[in-house]
This record gives sequence, structure tokens and C-alpha cells, in this order.
Amino acid sequence: MASFSAPVIKWQPFFLLFCALNCVVWSDDSSDKAVLLEFKESVSDLSGLLSTWSENSHHCSWSGVTCDKDFKVLSLNITGFGKGPKGNNSLNKTAVSASFSCSNYSLYPFYGFGIRRNCGVSNGSLSGKLLPSIGKLSELKILSLPFHRFHGEIPSEIWGLEKLEVLDLENCLLSGKLPVTVSGLKNLRVLNLGFNNIRGEIPSWLSSLERMEMLNLAGNLVNGTVPAFVGRFRDVYLSFTWLGGSLPADIGEDCRLEHLDLSGNYFVGEIPASLGKCSHLRSLLLYTNMFEEGIPRELGQLQNLEVLDVSRNSLSGPVPVELGNCSALTVLVLSSMFNPYDNLAMVKGDANYVSDDFNFYQGAIPSEITKLSKLRVLWAPRATLEGNLPKDWGSCDNLEMVNLAQNFFAGEIPVGLTLCKKLRYLDLSSNKRLTGELKKELAVPCMSVFDVSENSLSGNIPRFDNSGCPDVLTSDSYSFEPFNPTSAYLSFLASKVQVGTPINFLDRDGGPAVFHKFAGNNFSGSVLSMPVSPQRLEKHISYAFYAGENFLSGPFPGNLFENCNGLDALFVNVSYNRMSGPIPEDISKVCKSLKFLDVSMNQITGLIPPSMADLDSLVSLNLSWNLLQGQIPSSFGQMKDLRFLSLAGNNLTGSIPSTFGLLRSLEKLELLSNSLSGEIPESLVNLKNLTVLLLNNNKLSGQIPSGLANATMLSSFNVSFNNLSGPLPSSNNLMKCSSLLGNPLLQPCRSYTLMPSSDQARAGDSQNYAASPPGPATQKNRNSGFRSIEIASITSASAIVSVLLALVILFLFTRKWNSRSKISTTKKEVTIFTEIPVPLTFDIVVQATGNFNASNCIGNGGFGSTYKAEISPGVLVAIKRLAIGRLQGFQQFDAEIKILGRLRHPNLVTLIGYHASETETFLIYNYLPGGNLEKFIQERSTRAVEWRVLHKIALDIARALAYLHDQCVPRILHRDVKPSNILLDDDHNAYLSDFGLARLLGTSETHATTGVAGTFGYVAPEYAMTCRVSDKADVYSYGVVLLELLSDKKALDPSFSPYGNGFNIVQWSCMLLRQGQAKEFFTAGLWDAGPQNDLVEVLHLAVVCTVDSLSTRPTMKQVVRRLKQLEPPSF
Repeated sequence: MASFSAPVIKWQPFFLLFCALNCVVWSDDSSDKAVLLEFKESVSDLSGLLSTWSENSHHCSWSGVTCDKDFKVLSLNITGFGKGPKGNNSLNKTAVSASFSCSNYSLYPFYGFGIRRNCGVSNGSLSGKLLPSIGKLSELKILSLPFHRFHGEIPSEIWGLEKLEVLDLENCLLSGKLPVTVSGLKNLRVLNLGFNNIRGEIPSWLSSLERMEMLNLAGNLVNGTVPAFVGRFRDVYLSFTWLGGSLPADIGEDCRLEHLDLSGNYFVGEIPASLGKCSHLRSLLLYTNMFEEGIPRELGQLQNLEVLDVSRNSLSGPVPVELGNCSALTVLVLSSMFNPYDNLAMVKGDANYVSDDFNFYQGAIPSEITKLSKLRVLWAPRATLEGNLPKDWGSCDNLEMVNLAQNFFAGEIPVGLTLCKKLRYLDLSSNKRLTGELKKELAVPCMSVFDVSENSLSGNIPRFDNSGCPDVLTSDSYSFEPFNPTSAYLSFLASKVQVGTPINFLDRDGGPAVFHKFAGNNFSGSVLSMPVSPQRLEKHISYAFYAGENFLSGPFPGNLFENCNGLDALFVNVSYNRMSGPIPEDISKVCKSLKFLDVSMNQITGLIPPSMADLDSLVSLNLSWNLLQGQIPSSFGQMKDLRFLSLAGNNLTGSIPSTFGLLRSLEKLELLSNSLSGEIPESLVNLKNLTVLLLNNNKLSGQIPSGLANATMLSSFNVSFNNLSGPLPSSNNLMKCSSLLGNPLLQPCRSYTLMPSSDQARAGDSQNYAASPPGPATQKNRNSGFRSIEIASITSASAIVSVLLALVILFLFTRKWNSRSKISTTKKEVTIFTEIPVPLTFDIVVQATGNFNASNCIGNGGFGSTYKAEISPGVLVAIKRLAIGRLQGFQQFDAEIKILGRLRHPNLVTLIGYHASETETFLIYNYLPGGNLEKFIQERSTRAVEWRVLHKIALDIARALAYLHDQCVPRILHRDVKPSNILLDDDHNAYLSDFGLARLLGTSETHATTGVAGTFGYVAPEYAMTCRVSDKADVYSYGVVLLELLSDKKALDPSFSPYGNGFNIVQWSCMLLRQGQAKEFFTAGLWDAGPQNDLVEVLHLAVVCTVDSLSTRPTMKQVVRRLKQLEPPSF
């Protein structure tokens, strides 16, 4: 055996030690590599994210892997594209994670300030399970594998990594609960598990992590409450989870928070005042919860606060003046009608989840807030704010967006707003009481959205001063800014502000757009020009100018289209004004970019110029209810993009151009109430997109084109009151007799005749449908008759069985009710909403009515009987005793009646109070001595009545309905407007009664009437057919009442019988207008005494209220405005 020399022996121990250490390093190095290769083998990597991971290369060179100098893995960082489960990108009803990915952050605009906005270059994702062996990477500090498709739970070995600082597994479809205890993670700084399926409560061990900075559990299924220790972290994102309860009062103690997002949860109670101690707080997002009480004034101590969003809660009280101390504040959102997360109930997996804004503040916006120098967004629509707008807006150097719409502000628009030269969005609409004139110094030409509609502004629409304007506001306008809370809000709101405008409705390509709305005010004079900056005309923008429902006059279009050819597209609505004169022959040369034009309800005269068809970009044209004459130009057939055309309510003659069949994009065609003749063009069957075809009240002849039977898209069709003949097209549900009335030569439509039920027949009311004249007794008809008899027999038998069954149930229920009544005594409480000078008790009311004696009954209806009651000498009230069995439940009744009790309007009957018990229910109203309008109309022939009185009655009721529709929260639909529900005092002031009772008492029973709420003759056709409730059904009923008021005829007057069964006052008025005999419509003496032009205008208004097309019917606010325009002078 060979021997070693002395020097070799001397160095041997060191050599052995070196080998041993080197072997350990190599062994550990191989261990980390083995773990990574095992991870690669366990996942599916179809996109090759791990393609560099191979046995033949060093693991520290692999993509996503970072090592230390000893080749130990420090970081595993691979971001996926995160498309969610393969083949299913739809919303998951049990968690948010399946709908979220790194590629669609735009769906979650406020989520995760500072977490991640860059998806990197990844275009794929891994799928599989996280391996427990990852826990063997002992030096691992960063584990970042977001936006992959892992499933199952996070292995406990990962929770044991001692040196881990960042655990980022965002949106990986992981499930399970957070562990109750952990053995490692002492150095954890970031825990990002957002948008997974993690359940359970926030664990207490997080409080022991001294280095913890960021916690993100947003979009998971975590529940319970928020522990106070989260206030010691820097960034906390807990939005859209199942957390609830009250926030801890001490959450702001020892606070280090910079970003706190608790939005989209179920938090209740007060916003903790201790948050005012979080001096580093930059963003506080509490929207979409159920917080109550007021905004803590302590929040005014937050000098670094940039964004505060408390919208979509149930907050009340004044807006704290102290918020004016938040010197860094850039975004303040007090309320919002924009939901940042669409389909939120589905996302949260909670079908009952309600996301709306119920903040009801008191008072005005403090000027201390509007003077904040860094403020860029002030957002507070529909927040019940009132008073005057702040006069002081400071230097206004940075303000870009102000939304104070749908509040109760009064007075003038302050001069201080004219200093806001960067203002891009200003919405002061629907405050109702804003008055005065617009200041020409307002930077309107530079605003992308300017909306002062639905107010009481007056004067001219001025030529606003033009100055250098910033780029048009879009969601991309802020892409150059670094992502932060402020830019997130600016970008989101910029993307939402034009929703609902015609620009959005007509499917534009999303380019720059400007929208200026002046509608629904008292502006007068002529339109000087469109208030858009000349600099913007060079930017190829789309521009919408809305100034309908004003008192604008002068020739059409005047200077309206000045410079419009510098626009990409122009949208104009000047309807319901007093513009006059003919349409210029060269209108197509004046404005080639016109896409949307509505000049309906003006006084436009003359012919429609054929050159108008050269407006080949036009998508919507509404010239209805003007004074146009002559023929419809055949050249209209070349308007290939036209989708909506309304020429209704003019005096057009000639035939319908056959070239209309070339309008392949046409969806709505309204030519009703003209004097058109000839046949309905066969070419109309080529309009495959047509949904509305209204040709009624003309002089059309010939047959209905058979091809219309196959018009599958057609949903609204009316050719009544023409001279049509021949057979009906078969197999079309639209060919009902209600759409064919007044065509005596048209062959029977027996298959579509709707006959009144036996109950309705006994009530003496007839349906609003034409009965079919008897035809020859052919075998086919006899067979049809036998089928009808069989059906009637079966129906009758079913009805008898149903009645017997109902009687048995009623008998059993009555026994139960009676036994219950014997056990409990009837409560005799009377709830009072309006104080009156005498006491009101149950016994006093009953005694005053003579125990509801018939001698005191002043009216009967489907809801019950009304009694006159003198509760004290000279103090009269009306008691409506509700029919027992009408209540839908006392709890619901109590809640609904309190809403009605709060309503106050000069033309509503005042609900003084009520009593409701198991044996007696009545409502107490103020008593009106003038009787009802039905009696007034019936007795009017015995005395002369001035037009001024009739006009006032019409205006009073229109105002009452407009109040119910537009100013009540929640809005109220009457659903039974008729003369007997309109009461008068001795001075002929009119008051609407029975409002809200159809909803309050349900519609299982009705009076007089139909299977729905309402009375025959007054029920809108779409309501009678489909039971779909809308404010336009009230408009129809009002139109019928207005027709009765003008004519002294009933809705279903006996004098209409020669015209056939189902003929009513609506058809009669249309017939007389079409025949040019409007004079014959009015009650005796009214035509000779009244202003005839105004009478015809009001008649036209009533007819428009009763047209079949819901889009053509005006709103009640528009009716009020039109009646005010026609108001007779007072003496």
C-alpha cells in the first residue's frame, strides 16, 4: 500500500472538510433542482412557460427562478395569463375568481391599487396542483405564481416556509381555508391570495407578523368580521367578500394604513371615527356596503387622503365641513349610480345581493370642499343634497369632473364655476329648481359632457367663450398617468359618463365624443350656434346637442349646423320647442355629418326636401308632429343606414314610397296620423330588421301585404282607421283586431277577437277590440264554432270548480280568522301623517261616518267605498274604507302606506293617516267639496266653462303625475288614472287621488275592469295585453282623460256605437283629425269661445299620449312643459 508524504498527511483533514462541505452544497443544490423538476412534472404547461427547465441546464438559469450565490432558490416568480378554467370564462356563481384574470383588469377598475397592473409578456398559464415539496425550498423568499389554474388547497408545507416574505397566489382557483396556526412565515411581508375560493375567517396569527405590509383577500369567500389588527398593515384589500358586521371601533389605533379597500361587502353600523387617526391613509374605499349614520368628521384629519368613496351605502346627515381639511383630496365620491362591478349579485353568488345607492345626505355641499386646490373629481348624484350650489370654487385649477345631478339644488349656477377651465364633465341635471341664465364664461365648449337638463334655467343658450381646450375626455385620457387611485377613478368615470346618450346607443366605434344637454328648461330665443370649440372640430369628434323641451323659436335650423362639417358625426334633438319655417333645400350640403335628428313637436312647415336623402349618414330621423305637407320623397330609399324614421302627425299626402323597401337597416317606421293614400308597398316585407310599423289614421287602401305574416322581428303593428280591404295575412300574431279597427272593408279577423269575460260583461264595460261581423255559415265556420263552444264549456266548468274550491278555502280560512279574532283584540290605533287641529281616533272616525252608514257614502270603487266624515264642527275629511281581503300582508301594507304618507304635492289629495287591522282598514284623506272630474264633465253642459279652467285642470293633473313619476323615490305609477280619481275644490283646482293604491293593495282584484289594475277605456293597450307596467301606461290614461275633458264624451261613449263594438274616444279623435274635422271634437261652445289653435294643439297632445308606440308617447314632464307653453293668459 502506498504511503503519503508528510505534507499530504498534514493537509488531509482540510481536504476532507472541503470535500464534505462541497458535497453538502452540491447535495442541497441538487435538492432544489429536484423540487423544481418535480413541480414541472406535476403541472400541465401547454404554453411552454417552463420550456427552459431541463436536466441539462442549471436551474438558476431557468425562467422565473432566482438563486443566491450558493445556488439556493430565493424566488419562484411566474405570472400566468389567467384565462380561468378552460372552456369556461363565464361568471362562477360561487366565487369571483373564475371571472377575473390578469388580462381583464378593466372589469375591476378600483381593485388592488399598487398590487399589479402589468401582466408581463406571459401568454399562457399552468394548471394542476401545488406540491407539498415546495416547502423544501428552505431559502425561498418569494413565491409568486399568480393567474394560473391550480386547484385544491395551499399545502401546509408552504405555510411552514421560515424565510418566505412574499406569497402571491392571486387568482389561481385555490380553495380551502386559511390555516388556524402556522409554523413559519415569520418574515412574511405580502400575502396576496386575491380572487380565489378561500373560505373561513381572517386568522388571528396574522397579527403576530411584525413585518406584514400587504394583505389581499379580495374576491374570496372569507366571512366573519374584520379584526382591528389589519390597521397595522400598510395596504389592505378585502373587497367583494362575505365579510360583514361592524368595523372595530379601534381599527385606527396604531394605524399604518395607506390603502384600505372594504368595498362590496356587508358591513353595517357606523364608519369608525378612529380611521381619522390613519395619518398615512391615501385611499379609503367603502362603497357598496350598508354603512349607516353620517360620514365621521374625524376623516377631515387625513392630510394625505387622495380618494374617498363612500357611495352605495345608507349614510345620512350633513357632508362634514371638516373634509375641507383633506388638502391632498383629489377624488370625493359621496354617491354613485355607476356600479363598478357589473353582474355583482352573480359574482358574489348571492341572488339577493342589492347594490344601489341609498345615501341620503342633508344640506348642501360645503364650500370648504369645493375650494380644495387638488380636487379633480366631485361626484354626488341623487344624494338628496339641497340648498344653493357653493359660490366659492377656489382657483379651480385641477377640477375635471363634477356630478351633482338629481339633487334638490336651487338658485343660479355660481359664477365660481366659470374659473374651472379644466372642467371636462359637469352634470347639474334634474335638480328642478336651478334658475337664472347660463354664464357665457362657462367653459362649455371645452367640456366633453355638459348637462343642465331638467331644471328651470331661462334666457338664451349663449355663445360661450372659446379658449384652448384639452383633449376630449375618454377612458384613455389618463393612460399616460401612473396607475394610482386618482387615475383609476378618472379613467372609470370617463368610460361611463356617456352611457345612455345617443352616441352610445347608436353603436359608435368608441372614438372621442362630446355631449351637451340643455333639454327640459325654459330657454328661449333662437339657437346661436352649437357650443363646441373650433379647435375640437379638427379632431374628428362626434357631437351631441340636446335642447328639446324648451321654448326655442326662430327658423329651423338657423345657425344650429354651423361648422358641423368639421365633425365626424352630429346628433341633434330640439324636439318640443317652437321652431318654425321650412326645412332648407340644401340641408344635406349644410351638414353631411348628421346622424341623429329629432325636431318633433315643433312648427316646421312646408315640404320635405328630396335632397334630405343625401344625408347618407343619417341613422335616426324624427320629423313627427309638425306641420309638414306634400309627399314623402322617394329618394329616402337611398338612406342605407337609416334605422328610425318617424313622420307621424303631419299632413303628408300621396303614397308610401316603394323605395322604403331598400332601407334594409330600418327598425322603426312611424307614418301614423297623416293623409297618406294608396297601397301599403309590398316592398316593406324586405325590411327584415323592422320591429315597429305604425300606419294607422291615414287613407291607405288595398290589401295588407301577405309577406308581413312572416315578419318575425315585427313587434308593434297598427293599420287601424284606413280604407284597407281584402283578407288578413295568416300566421301573424300581430294581426289583432285592435290593430285593424276602422277598416270596414277588411275581411273578418274572427280568430283574433277578444271578448270580455262574463264578469266584465255584467259590469257593463266593453273591451277595446273590434268585434267580427258575422260571416257566412260555412262548414269551416261551424267547426270553429263547435270548437269555441267546447272551449267555452271546458272553461265554464273549470271556472265553476275553481269557484267551489275557492269557497271551501274561504270557509276554512274564515273559521281560522274568526277563531284568531276571538283570541286577540282588535287594535284601534290610527297613524297620523299630517297634523290637523282636532284629534283623530278610531272611534271618532267610525262615529263621524255613522258607523260607515250608506247615507255618508260619496263614492264606490274597486278598492272600497269613500265616506264623508265631519269629525268636528266644520272639519271634514274623506274616509276610504278598504275592502277586507285586499291587503297583501300587514307588514308590507304598513311599509308601503308610509311611503304614500310622506308624499306632498299641491295637486295630490293629502293622505292624513290610516288605520289597519284584521277587521277594519281605512285611509283618511282631506275632503274636497267640488266632487270628481267625472261628475264635472257630466254636468258641464248645464253651465259654461272657460278654456282657462279646463286648461288648469289638465295642467294640475299632469303636474301631479309628473311628480309621482320623476320626483318620488321610489317612483310611483298610478295605474288607474280616470276622471273619478280626479277631485276638485270649489275653485276648480284639481287633485289626483288613489295614487299608489294599485301597488299597495295588489292587482288580484280590480274594479270595473280587467285582469290588471286599471279601468276599461283608460288602460294602455300594451298594459292590457302584457301586464307590463310603465309610466307610459299612465300617460295613455291621462291622454284619454284629456280627450274626455275637451269633448264631454266618455272613453266608451254610447254615441260611438254606430262605429262598431270597441270603438272608443281615442279612435274617434284620430278619425276626426284625419278627416280635418277637429272642430267637431270639442264640447259645445268651446271651439267658438276658445283659442282654436291652442285647442287643436292640446288635442294633438292628447292623441300623442295615446299612440301605440311607447317611444312616441311623451313623458308627463314633457306634457307639463307643452301645456305650460299653451297656457292661456291670466287676467
